[in-house]
Amino acid sequence: MKAGLSEVERAHAIYTRRNLALYDWWVFGFSNRRVWRCETERVLGLYRDHITPNHLEVGVGTGTLPAETLPPPPLRLVLLDIHRNCLDRAAKRLAAFQPERIEGNALEPLALTGPRFDSIALNYVLHCLPGRLEDKAVAVFDRLVPHLQDEGTLFGSTILGKDIQRPPLARTLMALYNWRGIFSNREDSLGGLMEALSQRFRTFNVEVQGCVVMFWGKGLREACRNNRG
Repeated sequence: MKAGLSEVERAHAIYTRRNLALYDWWVFGFSNRRVWRCETERVLGLYRDHITPNHLEVGVGTGTLPAETLPPPPLRLVLLDIHRNCLDRAAKRLAAFQPERIEGNALEPLALTGPRFDSIALNYVLHCLPGRLEDKAVAVFDRLVPHLQDEGTLFGSTILGKDIQRPPLARTLMALYNWRGIFSNREDSLGGLMEALSQRFRTFNVEVQGCVVMFWGKGLREACRNNRG
């Protein structure tokens, strides 16, 4: 752990160019299958069901998931991430879609302009953010909801620290990641996520696979529509 870093900085300090070269193999190959027990194909299925030609990707990683599931251009694709290395790598991978890149923290006011989005993806982001799931879901969802169409869909995945069966390897790696500040999900619960979704969307769904919960919410509640300004 590096001294003097904030919790948010500790969470994304791992995304060096060298580590990103191994990201797909480690996250989508080894970890999903062997540690978290959620095949990457299940997450790709979530994307195929909900991604649209007017899409915002939050926490872009290497751009693998939208690259595999976006419809053919022309379309509107915006990439939002706190780390420039991730934005650069994802934008290169998604160059055929001519993405717009925005460097920003999803826990802070967002510099998003233009029409609202039909879909927003938030994949493997929440478990990296500091605080309780109830609080960080509120913070992130309430930053993103103003940029979603009334009948749009917010979807994604996160790794839970509670309410799941964790195999020994998952417990060990999760403890290490939390100690290093890469994860902050010890108290992240399925109930907390469901509450955050139900307060903002007329329809929502959660599906637990191994240590991962895949979720989506569609159709903003009236209070959310009225509070967007």
